[in-house]
Amino acid sequence: MKKLIIGLVIIVAIGLTAWKLSENKKLAEEKVYRNDPNTKVLVKTGKVTLQDLNQPQTWLGTFEPNREIKILSETNGKVIKVGVSEGEKVNAGQLIAQIDSDILQYQLIAAQANYEETQADVRRYQNLIKGEAVAQIQLEKANLAAKAAESQLKVLQKQLKNTSIVAPFSGTITAKMFDLGSVLGMGAPIAQLTDISALKLVVLVPEKDILNFQEGQNVEVSTDVFPDQKFVGHVSMISAKGDNAHNYPVQIMVNNGSKATLRAGMYGSVVLGNTVRAGALTIPRSALIGTAKQPQVYVVENGKAQLRDIQVGAATNDFYEVISGLKEGETIILSGQVNLENGTAVRE
Repeated sequence: MKKLIIGLVIIVAIGLTAWKLSENKKLAEEKVYRNDPNTKVLVKTGKVTLQDLNQPQTWLGTFEPNREIKILSETNGKVIKVGVSEGEKVNAGQLIAQIDSDILQYQLIAAQANYEETQADVRRYQNLIKGEAVAQIQLEKANLAAKAAESQLKVLQKQLKNTSIVAPFSGTITAKMFDLGSVLGMGAPIAQLTDISALKLVVLVPEKDILNFQEGQNVEVSTDVFPDQKFVGHVSMISAKGDNAHNYPVQIMVNNGSKATLRAGMYGSVVLGNTVRAGALTIPRSALIGTAKQPQVYVVENGKAQLRDIQVGAATNDFYEVISGLKEGETIILSGQVNLENGTAVRE
């Protein structure tokens, strides 16, 4: 009797367990999402198009001044007047420094008198020789003396002019190495003059891209300092020789305008739209699903998403070239693919 009761308890327990598992299975199945074939999934679509695939390329360089020189003293002497200060903008011909010229002026007076005297001698001997009062050799000596006096006069005039040191072109004094009372020697640097009315952007271009540049070509130039402003430059020089890494220096001139917005030493970028493939059948990158070895897209056919295998070729940042699997004008799905299966009804 006891064994019978135990057996019945075991049978009841097994039955209850089986019933509970069955109920749990039903509840789990009820919670599982099942796609309603009559519900259309919202997607964004686009067209397969023919277009040129353009891949913008960027080269980074540094702006250099259009012109920059060190102004040197061309004479010896003490500075008696300072015409500029560091950071000042100057015009061509503006006085930078005046050197004491008193002694030269005295020498010039004497040289001028000597020159006039020799000229008078030449005229006197010319008159005398007509009357055969003097020998021809006297006139020749007078002419030689006149030429020597003229040479001495011009040398002093040049030396006197060199005591006024002026700017050879318009620009900015970016360094000043003298002050009032400084005693300068011949060839001593006194200032650095920098012209940034135009700037030279020098970029290193790899061998494979150098044919994208031509002298005189207009290019777009941008900077990090002025991200919303674009500058127009033109290619002024392409080096005939590359470096050991097969990079070629390319110089682009950029007009800096009257406000001189840009500064020498800033970074600049040259952007060119390089054509990767002309007249290619293309799709946006967002349309592509699957893997690189097995690319796929959803094509909309009769209001349903149809998964299709394709083959892709060249690519840019935004588009893929389609070699096979699609035709121009077909509608493809660009977003919402995560909710799709092959044959899912869709709406835009």
